[in-house]
Amino acid sequence: MTPTPTAAAAARFLAQASMGASRAEIARVQALGYAGWIDAQLAAPRSGTRWDWLIAKGFNDVANRNSENGFDACAWRKLISAPDTLRQRVTLALSEICVVAIDGLVGAPWRSFSAAAYLDLLEDYAFGNYRALLGAISTSAPMGQYLTFRGNVKQNPSTGALPDENYARELMQLFSIGLVQLNADGTPQLRNGAPKETYGLADITGLARVLTGWDFDMGTQTNAVPDFLRRPMTQVPKRHETGASTFLGSTVAAGLSGADALKAALDIIYAHANVAPFISRQLIQKLVTSNPSPAYVARIAAVFNNDGRGVKGNLAAVVKALLLDPEARADTYIGPNYGKLREPMLRFIGWARAYSAASASDAWAIGNTSDASSRLGQSPLRSPSVFNFYRPGYVPPNSAVSKAGLVAPEFQLTNETSVVGYVNYMQRAVSKGVGDVLPDYGTLLPLAANGQQLVDEINLVLAAGQLSSATVGLIRGAIDTMSAKTDAALRNRIYAALTMVMAAPEYLVQQ
Repeated sequence: MTPTPTAAAAARFLAQASMGASRAEIARVQALGYAGWIDAQLAAPRSGTRWDWLIAKGFNDVANRNSENGFDACAWRKLISAPDTLRQRVTLALSEICVVAIDGLVGAPWRSFSAAAYLDLLEDYAFGNYRALLGAISTSAPMGQYLTFRGNVKQNPSTGALPDENYARELMQLFSIGLVQLNADGTPQLRNGAPKETYGLADITGLARVLTGWDFDMGTQTNAVPDFLRRPMTQVPKRHETGASTFLGSTVAAGLSGADALKAALDIIYAHANVAPFISRQLIQKLVTSNPSPAYVARIAAVFNNDGRGVKGNLAAVVKALLLDPEARADTYIGPNYGKLREPMLRFIGWARAYSAASASDAWAIGNTSDASSRLGQSPLRSPSVFNFYRPGYVPPNSAVSKAGLVAPEFQLTNETSVVGYVNYMQRAVSKGVGDVLPDYGTLLPLAANGQQLVDEINLVLAAGQLSSATVGLIRGAIDTMSAKTDAALRNRIYAALTMVMAAPEYLVQQ
């Protein structure tokens, strides 16, 4: 019989598998066990869409046509309050692999709706099939806008027009196979000591020919309403290249319709041996650890290639396997080469989830938190480029991480400005909330007069009990100098303890 997880072990699991731990969620993990909790999350009904919330709040009014009004609110609302917390975590991870950013949604009005439609699409496939996801994003209006292949035309020698190569490049480089040939365990294949490239310029050109002819499906409507951004793009046959197209050593036959040519091209890409280790490793990095062992990657890639029922790309099976893997669950793996820096968004959401932060007006007016000097330095679907907020292979220069031969992706967001900006932002959020997004510290108030109990409770829920005794002692010592004579004084002790825990290195690095 599998032993019941301790509260600390459950909190550690939730740091990997959810948008944030709370006492209630910790209890659920303890009651159900790790696998049972995952199964319950996989079976949970999907919470309402961002698109429908925008409509319900009237953001489809023509006054919002050329703005981003409503998007940040609908994104934060789901991340903080949706009960399908594993689905939200996987959706966020997918949004940082198959990147679209709201500021790059050009060529049409209603950017908020386009961005919401894209996140809703990723959520649709979060527990689905990766090949189906590639098909959906390859015909999605937001991706067509962001990577500029919406309106893509075939070559025209008389005008000099050439197919746009933007999506062809990123589909291979970022969304499926990567730049170098991989072994099944995610390590690079070498030729004469150097990595072997997966594709070249001719492959990009060949694939770009396939991706011609796609445009918005306007139906009988105009862009006076945003509905076209939620529909898959449609083909304009006269713009589509019908000649044969060769890439990755295979050929899409001549004479196919645009839809059939796209299907054939995606099948070619999906058959590539890189897909399983390339995507599996990134999902491990997003959820568990920045430097998974080759054996860990190989185990998860094997599940990606075959979920036990002969299906390739079953994301539900992949996510369950990577969260239950010994390298995710066993404490013996924890050490200086393990874990990951928590993304600023996840730190903020983790605090909000832990203490039931809610917006009484349902406005969720958190806004764009991209400013590193005064906010989080990161905000949902606001990556500065298609390469995400950070690269999976990023190595901080001249660092101990570099000397150890490790990667630390999230450190690409980290500098002197962002470190100070994050602490200042969280100090304000902890004590005042953000707009009317306010926390409930009811579980902490009874402990606030006792510095040790207060810090221990916050350490458990937010940091899975991983703060060192020295760090706990320093925080407790600071708290013990503060008055505990009034309700206001007790709240000040809570604010100080939360801020110091969330600034502690052992919290910032998720292990």
